[in-house]
Order: sequence, then C-alpha cells, then structure tokens
Amino acid sequence: MLMVKNRQTTIKSFQAHGTDTGSTEVQLAVLTDKINSLAGHLKIHRKDTDSRMGLLKMISQRRRLLSYLENQGSERYKKLIEKLGLRK
Repeated sequence: MLMVKNRQTTIKSFQAHGTDTGSTEVQLAVLTDKINSLAGHLKIHRKDTDSRMGLLKMISQRRRLLSYLENQGSERYKKLIEKLGLRK
C-alpha cells in the first residue's frame, strides 16, 4: 500500500496534465523510484542475483527513455535530470 501511494505522488508531481500517466517524464520518474528502492534492497541482500538482473533491465530501460527524451527536446531533458537528481 505504501508503494502505491508513493507511486501516485510521484506521478502527480511529474505529470503534464491531470490525466497524464504515460508521458516520458512520468515513466522516468516511476522507474527512478523503483531503481532507488531496488538498489536499497540489494545493499542488504548482496547475493540476490535475480533482483540484480531486474535492476539492470530497469537501468537500461531508463537509459533508453533518457536518450529518447534528449533527442526530442533538450530543455525537457535538462529539467527532468535536475528534478530527479540524476547525473549531467
């Protein structure tokens, strides 16, 4: 239940309009939350290789979405990177 509320607040803070749940910015924000959560899990459970593979898939998906967003509009990309606290 806590993850659902966290996801809903993340979506509300990144959506462009009231019913926006699938834009690139929203997808990247949700993925970043999942990645951060799973990274915390892996710090405790170092031998959980299945979760590590899932984390790597999420990271590659986020990388693809970030490159797509950068190609579409660099201003949106820069704002999102700054808001999410990612590199660059």
